[in-house]
Amino acid sequence: MRIVAFLVSLVITGLLIACLGSRWCLPLPLGSFLSPQHGVWQNAEPATRQFNDELLFSSLQSDAAVYFDERLVPHIVADSDEDAYFIQGYLHAKFRLWQMEFQARAAAGRISEIVGEAAVGFDKGKRRLGMVYAAENMLKEAEADPLTKTMLDSYTAGVNAFISSLTESALPIEYKLLGYTPEKWSNFKTALFVKQMSQTLSGFSDDLPMTKAKAFFGDRAMRILFPQVADSLDPVIPRGTHYPPASVVPTPPASGDSLYIRSDGLDGGKLQEMEKPDKNNGSNNWAVSGAKTQSGMPILCNDPHLTLSMPSIWYELQLTTPDMNAYGVSFPGAPGVIIGFNENIAFGFTSSERDVLDYYKVKLKDDSKTQYYFDSAWTDTRLRIEEIKVKNKPAVYDTVAYTAFGPVMYDKSFPAAEGSSDALAVRWKAHDASNELLLWHYLDRAANYQDYTNALQHFTCPGHNIVFASRSGDIAIWHQGVFPARWNRQGLYVMPGEDSSYMWQGYIPMQENPHVLDTARGFVSSANQRPADSSYPYFINGAYDLYRGIAINRKLAGMQGITPGDMMKLQNDNYNTLAETARPLFLKYIDENNASPEGKKYYEMVKHWSLYNDIRESAPTVFSIWLGNLEKQVWNDEFEKAGVVDLRPSESTLVEALLKNDSTFVYIDNINTPEKETIRELANAAFQHTVKTADSLSNMNKLEWGAYKNTSVYHLLGEKMLPFARTGLPIGGGEHVINATKSKHGPSWRMVVQLGETPEAYVVYPGGQSGNPGSPYYDQFIDKWAAGEYYKAWFMKRGEKGDEKLVWKMIFKKG
Repeated sequence: MRIVAFLVSLVITGLLIACLGSRWCLPLPLGSFLSPQHGVWQNAEPATRQFNDELLFSSLQSDAAVYFDERLVPHIVADSDEDAYFIQGYLHAKFRLWQMEFQARAAAGRISEIVGEAAVGFDKGKRRLGMVYAAENMLKEAEADPLTKTMLDSYTAGVNAFISSLTESALPIEYKLLGYTPEKWSNFKTALFVKQMSQTLSGFSDDLPMTKAKAFFGDRAMRILFPQVADSLDPVIPRGTHYPPASVVPTPPASGDSLYIRSDGLDGGKLQEMEKPDKNNGSNNWAVSGAKTQSGMPILCNDPHLTLSMPSIWYELQLTTPDMNAYGVSFPGAPGVIIGFNENIAFGFTSSERDVLDYYKVKLKDDSKTQYYFDSAWTDTRLRIEEIKVKNKPAVYDTVAYTAFGPVMYDKSFPAAEGSSDALAVRWKAHDASNELLLWHYLDRAANYQDYTNALQHFTCPGHNIVFASRSGDIAIWHQGVFPARWNRQGLYVMPGEDSSYMWQGYIPMQENPHVLDTARGFVSSANQRPADSSYPYFINGAYDLYRGIAINRKLAGMQGITPGDMMKLQNDNYNTLAETARPLFLKYIDENNASPEGKKYYEMVKHWSLYNDIRESAPTVFSIWLGNLEKQVWNDEFEKAGVVDLRPSESTLVEALLKNDSTFVYIDNINTPEKETIRELANAAFQHTVKTADSLSNMNKLEWGAYKNTSVYHLLGEKMLPFARTGLPIGGGEHVINATKSKHGPSWRMVVQLGETPEAYVVYPGGQSGNPGSPYYDQFIDKWAAGEYYKAWFMKRGEKGDEKLVWKMIFKKG
């Protein structure tokens, strides 16, 4: 029945795409799409499908095998690392080929080749950001290292072995929808994928809107509106930690005050930046020592928060060779286990949220872009002519000038703002040569803290808080990446590009990055908050969260005799720490006595709310809408006059300012009116708007938090691909909540690992092992994930090949 429903809905979707288009107005070749021999009908997969197989490859060093458990998780057993990576590449392609190839094309700015001219702007943005340039630099570094070169070559050979075996009828359904075929994989495409990860987690920048805002408010006001250290900060490394003086001390430019801090804003009107990564991309991770656990052994937990999509970001697997036995999740497109554990250690990641991308305003000599003014002389640029191939249309050519800073992202031909002629070059750490693959190579094989720290030195960008726990009892966390050593306030705004004194002057040594081993409090944690308090000697601007870290640390500090079950419960905790902090303002300012009957009902609802964002609660919806309306009342008058659309101070800035002194906070007054408004007036005006919205939602049965939030997992091609999506999932949580599940964003992988003689792990992610929407393994984990439940991972040892947990066997033979 599932197959029939899938095929019928898919054909209807195909017809709609042909008529209406989706994200990029996809042109659907109906004839081939509906072909009985080669079309969509061939992609329906019965629940009884067997995955047993025997394959012959001359490139293998020896025979190997893959044992699939009942969840279709492969346990790869090989006698060499090379064969293991070959098989990993083969399996990634077998189950996720379209996903990995599409993402590599997107990173390279090549989507127009398959969807047409609607994607030209997207492709230009990727090219101008220098994604290909960054991948080229990474690949040179990676292939210069024999270990990484062998890893990449083996993985690529495995991917291509599967691609070579594909027939037209067996093509993933997305190729049939879009009317194209896969290319061969290459080591370069893996580098592109790594750089796409870098953009997702370190490509966010507010330099442009911050610069426009500074031109209106001035830097002194910007320090209040966008403070570097929140009053209630609970940093990654505990307050009171002693930091040695900085060994790298950059010199501020002599002209910094006049040309940077007090400079004019940007040319033009409304900003029209390239689509930026979600600034809420982040994660939770923590590890507790054996002193706090029931078993006496450490427990490590991780749940990375990313855009929820299908096929899933992750592919679960185990890699076993004489050199390693690693279990966890991998990225389709790259070799190794990315988040996971082995017999001796476990490791996980949260984004550092550090700013490693700066813009410089450069002066091009003329429209040829061949020279720019730098250090009192006209200096040659390096021109890169980008050919953007367009489906069924002539190619589009774009000239990108490269400077001492990096590529000119925006100029007259690709303006950052309406009518702007500013040329803005981008300096991004991800452009530099690096070899992040070595991090995972060594972590997958690590046995102790020393191995962990040795692995970290290979991780440069994007920066992360990398948590660690070992069987020997150590727990640690390291805020790791190669971060520029900045002078105070460097990089908050667009910087002058005519003077080399504004360039980065050095990098913070790894040993001076915030880190801690075996803390006295018995746990380490991070939730994308600022890594250190104000005593840290470097300027570390970034887009930090505040409240999840407070909630996690409070919970862990009060726990003892911890079990894996306790940690699973904590990952799914819906308590709203922001609401705990801000509700007193709501109760203080709202005039209940003069409220309408509906208003009194909603007031009482929030007043008696448990502060948990549970799916059946309506108070989280009312409170969230009220706080959003209050922010608009406070900020919109000034920021709209400044011409800034997509930038506002954080919720914590407003809440802490009002809690500190609500009568003198100057931004309460609406500058567009002659009267001087009070916070009470603004709060009640915000509440009146909230009551109207809440009534409307209630009439549509969408006031309960689960219905209002509407958590959904869409296909990578967009929200119109509804047969490929799961919508309206019953899950609580939300922004600033430990269970950080929002509408289309949230925990993309949940993992709880207790170390011991044999690791005990519990895992789940919102998707399935197969990338085929017609497979029962496409969305097999979603319901369990939404319910806050887990699977017990089976950590296979080499002697357990006949275990009853194994359902299918795929034999890889050398021949």
